[in-house]
Amino acid sequence: MTLHSLVDRLRKSRGFCHKTDIAGVVASLASRLPNGTRDLAQAVAVGDDCAALRDGNGYLLFAIEGLVSDFVETMPWFAGYSSVMVNVSDVYAMGGRPLAVVDALWSDGLESAAQILAGMAAASNAYGVPVVGGHSNTRSAQAQIAVSIVGRASALLSSFNARPGDSLVMAVDLRGRFEDPYPFWNASVGAPAQRLRDDLELLPQLAEGGLCDAAKDISMAGVLGTALMLLECSGAGARIDLDAIPRPPHVDFERWLSAFPSYGFVLSVRDQHVDEVLARFVQRGLACATIGHVDASREVVLTQQSESALLWSFHDSAFIGAPAGAEQ
Repeated sequence: MTLHSLVDRLRKSRGFCHKTDIAGVVASLASRLPNGTRDLAQAVAVGDDCAALRDGNGYLLFAIEGLVSDFVETMPWFAGYSSVMVNVSDVYAMGGRPLAVVDALWSDGLESAAQILAGMAAASNAYGVPVVGGHSNTRSAQAQIAVSIVGRASALLSSFNARPGDSLVMAVDLRGRFEDPYPFWNASVGAPAQRLRDDLELLPQLAEGGLCDAAKDISMAGVLGTALMLLECSGAGARIDLDAIPRPPHVDFERWLSAFPSYGFVLSVRDQHVDEVLARFVQRGLACATIGHVDASREVVLTQQSESALLWSFHDSAFIGAPAGAEQ
């Protein structure tokens, strides 16, 4: 495997393609609004893990996740569980704490709906986030689920705050397994509920303690695609060392690069806070390492041993089409 061939496969991967589709969706919506992108304005611009709306002395966080239909069809219980879990992660990635979720559920009959709802209930109990309402249709030709969440933050972690000179840090729970054949790294189901909640609590603590102000949870685009989203939003670039990426033993590395972990974050951290940030995660038994450094190039270059390859140039093309460097 050469680094250049790896880059080519990553750029064509399902996770990357799902993310690059975002640019067209946002542009299409903005073109239909009287004031264009100004009507999408909020505390942070479109492109973050949650909408962040100023509310008193803090922020109201609002997000939604829809799951791919083949996953819902083949693994309905875990899809239901994941629909809550990924929303909870989005809120913590913004430095907030979740309040409640609502769902929209379609299924072909009551049996598959019951499995989805059982998974949602299990995640609700594990993370301590209530399901307070929603919509259901059990007479649909195809199973589908979307879940929305609200939360609050007093200090934000934002995709728009990475700065040249920062260290790119990856934090991830390696105590898991792949849910074959999907890229979902499950380190949540069966784990102690209090441990899950306390591990996530690290994120708002970092924000409120002034140790970090830029983060993103690792999504279907994997750690590298997530880094691209963070860097594009911040109008920055980076060099990322593949050899520094934390990984579980005995797992194919290329598959790991595309993994969607139940607990995984990319943070952009000022140098004076890096040691403390790393220590906070490691103290909780989580893998955490500096995997690269942010620069002003607006290009993301991967390195591995003596090889290097350009993963993405924001000069040439957008990734999610985020308005780089948007002011809060």
